[in-house]
Amino acid sequence: MNTLEIAAKMEKEAVAFYQQCAERTTNPIGKKMFLSIVEDEQYHFECAISMNESARKFTPSATTPLEDMKKIFDEHKQEMLAEVPSTADELDALKIAMKMEEEAIAFYKKAATLAANDEEKHFFDCVIKDEEEHFHIFQNTYSFLEDSGNWFMWEEKGIVEG
Repeated sequence: MNTLEIAAKMEKEAVAFYQQCAERTTNPIGKKMFLSIVEDEQYHFECAISMNESARKFTPSATTPLEDMKKIFDEHKQEMLAEVPSTADELDALKIAMKMEEEAIAFYKKAATLAANDEEKHFFDCVIKDEEEHFHIFQNTYSFLEDSGNWFMWEEKGIVEG
């Protein structure tokens, strides 16, 4: 199995996992977040297949994962402000997601160094950037769900004065 085939397999597994997460979460914003990540991972999968089968042309996505998340959060800001309790399963899913993203980043960094050509390296570099953004999205979401008060303080750069 070559690097692009392994990448396609990893992305297909990520699509399935994040789809399950979206189906199981009770938090409407969490559901939209996971579905947005599903779209990203599906795009990576399709690109890996295409790069492996054709002329190896790759076009990065028009938006970044962080831009997509910002849009979701901007559209649902009021829902975020209403504290929706998270379940242990949702927090566990986010921990697994962060680990998956870390492993994907490590794989793609190695793959980029072994790329067969510039187009393949460009593909891997773009996927690395997306996966790093996914990791930060999951990490930020985990922090928010685990302790919303501290999350708002740090995100809004609040200063606690005594």
